[in-house]
Amino acid sequence: MASNLGKAYNELLALTKDIIVLQTTEGIVHWDMETKMPPKAVEQRSLQLALLSRITHKMSTDPKIGKLLKQITTRHNYNTFSSTEKRNIYLIKKNYEEQTALPEKLVSEIAKQQALTVNIWKKAKKTNKFSLLEPDLTKLLDLTKQKAEILMEVKETPTAYDAMIDDFEPRMTQKKIAPIFDNLQKGLKKLLTKIQTTHNDPNVSILNQHVPPEKQRKIATTLAETLGYDTTSPNAAGRIDETEHPFTTGYYEDVRITTHYYIDNFASSIFSVLHETGHALYDQNLNQEWEYQPIGSHCSMGIHESQSRFAENLIGRSKEFWTFALPRLKQLAPELGNLKMEQFIRAINKVEPSKIRVEADEVTYNLHIIIRFQIEMDLFSDKIRINELPEIWNEKYHESLGLKIKNDAEGVMQDTHWPSGYFGYFPSYTLGNIYSGQLLDKINEAIPDWKNNLIVGDLKDVQNWLVRNVHNQGNLHDPEELIRKTTGQELESKPYLNYLNEKYEELYGF
Repeated sequence: MASNLGKAYNELLALTKDIIVLQTTEGIVHWDMETKMPPKAVEQRSLQLALLSRITHKMSTDPKIGKLLKQITTRHNYNTFSSTEKRNIYLIKKNYEEQTALPEKLVSEIAKQQALTVNIWKKAKKTNKFSLLEPDLTKLLDLTKQKAEILMEVKETPTAYDAMIDDFEPRMTQKKIAPIFDNLQKGLKKLLTKIQTTHNDPNVSILNQHVPPEKQRKIATTLAETLGYDTTSPNAAGRIDETEHPFTTGYYEDVRITTHYYIDNFASSIFSVLHETGHALYDQNLNQEWEYQPIGSHCSMGIHESQSRFAENLIGRSKEFWTFALPRLKQLAPELGNLKMEQFIRAINKVEPSKIRVEADEVTYNLHIIIRFQIEMDLFSDKIRINELPEIWNEKYHESLGLKIKNDAEGVMQDTHWPSGYFGYFPSYTLGNIYSGQLLDKINEAIPDWKNNLIVGDLKDVQNWLVRNVHNQGNLHDPEELIRKTTGQELESKPYLNYLNEKYEELYGF
């Protein structure tokens, strides 16, 4: 590589590093808003976040980046760059073109409105008043649509909604997603019918025993560390805090997770912690050589979700894992001393349509996401308006899950995503489940006895495989390409459906 070209590339990476450092700072400010910030500070925090967004946008649109990109990509010896260097250049160029297309005022307005709408959502959910949320959510959607229409041209996506999906799942479109989701939905409904006709329901009352939050905190720490997420040693790079809605945020050496403890539902925090730990391990195990480079970030939110669902369900709801973990659970909470293994495994895998997405079982979970995906498509094509959401939501839940929604707190206001402005995020959850099924196929082939190792608490082989084949790959590939490269398969729902059918046939005996 010619020295001038190498110098330009290094300058480009230096500018990018500063942007990434600022973005990780903004992430911690968001974390504080959800965990430690006093209620009165919301207006001040919205201004802080708006300023940080403006600064990040200004840095991302620095004309110097454009000059360096032109200098690099138009040189005759551009092909002397390695594939990883070219991927860095591609990602920087993609971000630069998108950010320069967005007016700074719009970026700032969106950031401020997101903070305000999330705060209103919390109040509206507590008081069960969608009318309280409606005006701010409408403003946020209008601003987001302005952004999506601009990015649609830059990203060259067929629709504005595709531009939003691309923010979370690069190069994925609703046209690709819809038929895969349709096939998955059909398979899930068939499986659900089989389960329901067995009338072989497990006893879930054993999961409603009273466990004080202080003991649940110890359980959370123990389970997270069993999976490899350190929150207690002098070299810990993680922590567990409490929020209304569990989430993960951070980068490499500082990755934080949150959960919510319910005194009479200890299993809720167990599985939210396992889920968020899967996210955290992905962020902590990205390729260290690529830190502060664009390729040193996660591939997509769907790939991220594949890791959290793998930890929560494929590991965390297996009998093998609890053969090791249940005795330790009982030591930390003697109140649970009467738990029997078979009863416990069947209880934590009970299939029953529920109103709340985050509490849904593996079989019905994706039906929740498909509903949201359908609603988002209609919102961005102007077929429905924000004020119609409660009625449409309730109709879809009745049609798809046979449930009658009693109020909007348990209905359309249950998630933080839309008030946070994360339109286009929801499809990543189901894509993550589909990816996890494809990864499982390959892991079973590569490590046939990996589940037996869980019986003695040995997660080394499976974690190393995931680190090597997913985490360390960072953002070197788009998600479809990563799955194709790692599993040899095109994107399809069949492996995930096979996993579910085999598992629940054994549990329910049909």
